[in-house]
Amino acid sequence: MQVSFIIPLFNNLALTQGCLASLQATLPSGLGHEILLVDDGSTDGTREWLATLHPPFRVILNERNLGYAVANNRAAALARGEFLAFLNNDLVLLPGWFEPLLAAHRALGPRAGAIGNVQLDARSGAIDHAGMIVNLKGKPEHDRALPSRLSRFFTPVRPVPAVTGACLLLARALWQQLGGFDEAYLNGGEDVDLCFRARAAGRVNAVALRSVVRHHVSASPGRKRRDEENSRRLARRWRREFVADAARGWCHDFILRTFDAPRHYDWITVTQAACYAWHLTGTPPRCATAALESALDGEFARWDEMLGQGG
Repeated sequence: MQVSFIIPLFNNLALTQGCLASLQATLPSGLGHEILLVDDGSTDGTREWLATLHPPFRVILNERNLGYAVANNRAAALARGEFLAFLNNDLVLLPGWFEPLLAAHRALGPRAGAIGNVQLDARSGAIDHAGMIVNLKGKPEHDRALPSRLSRFFTPVRPVPAVTGACLLLARALWQQLGGFDEAYLNGGEDVDLCFRARAAGRVNAVALRSVVRHHVSASPGRKRRDEENSRRLARRWRREFVADAARGWCHDFILRTFDAPRHYDWITVTQAACYAWHLTGTPPRCATAALESALDGEFARWDEMLGQGG
């Protein structure tokens, strides 16, 4: 068994059926695989439909809605594949989407962490995900920009801090080493946390730029309900890494702002920012880290006011 595809379900039966049809139509011929479907308390006829399925499908029924992390962890514990491929049930999988994921993992070899891909909004066709970056406020977000066609041709695998769990491949051995998704997150942040733990273990997370799927973004009911709590938990755990990841982007932005009002800037600071932005120095300047720390302080103050001091 080479690949275990894991798909958590919560209602949206029509999207699930479309996803599975596209999965079976696009898998490489001869690929050893199983498809684990975890129903997380659906009430729209999903469970009745699941009862009609046969191998390669394996069905797991949660007694109630337990959330994304628990559902995936339960399935992964039963998986038999060398690789785990986590998929959302609102994906439309396009021809040739899977092979580049596996090729990217193999290209990175023992350094491989979580491998993601390019995801298009199923409604508009716009790029929704080409990896995850840390923005100028020190918070992770989807990168919605692709390198040029020429760059993608010569460099089809792009290292990134994290990828979304909507479509994510990693080795089962690494999953077991990391302990799976942290179940303290509820329907958000689990994937970023997993990727940062993989990177802390010395692995490289990456996007396979030649793998493209369509995604009905955030179609699951209640998907965004705990976003603020999840974001605060992530930032508490990975604050230092968020600042480090955002520093080079902050320096680029800072340099551009100096051209709009050059008389208002200290050119020693500008030079330090330029040296770091252009990889001439390896340590971010104090101005960058201070600005990002201040931005995160503001976010924590907002979270504490909104959510209270705990959490």
